[in-house]
Amino acid sequence: MTLEVILFFIFGFVAAVAAVMMITRTNPVIAALYLILNMASLAGLYLTLNAQFIAVAQVIVYAGAIMVLFLFVIMLLRPDNEKKFMESNPKVKIFAFIVAGFVLLQLIYIIFFSAPSKILQKNLDESVKAGTIESIGNELFRNYVLPFEAAGFLLLAATIGAILLAKKKID
Repeated sequence: MTLEVILFFIFGFVAAVAAVMMITRTNPVIAALYLILNMASLAGLYLTLNAQFIAVAQVIVYAGAIMVLFLFVIMLLRPDNEKKFMESNPKVKIFAFIVAGFVLLQLIYIIFFSAPSKILQKNLDESVKAGTIESIGNELFRNYVLPFEAAGFLLLAATIGAILLAKKKID
């Protein structure tokens, strides 16, 4: 067993434990922190799969920016009211157990009845290069030049519009 495989299993285990801890916590701030740990573990999984760009994007975008936004929303909304709703409504718990049962059945089916070796071996050589910065750059600038430039122009127009709107409010 190589170090890559060992790290893959460690990151996978940490991601699974963090996901379980996240959904079982009653304090939403603590749950959000476990979500950050889960996303960091996913970035580690991406690194073991040789997808460096996706790993860095995972850390910067999800574990960084979006989690900061989640924490601000959680702190501003004061989630004590939702806790009272969960405690007073037993139908919510029953629905949660039904959904968890379906998810567990799907997981059991995937583990015991699917053929992961056939899925993993299919196009393995192409998928190894899929998440590297070089392959993403080649795809963007060779096959998708026009949509890439259109997206850049759209972002530039939105930025100029936001600046003009903010400037009018200040004046």
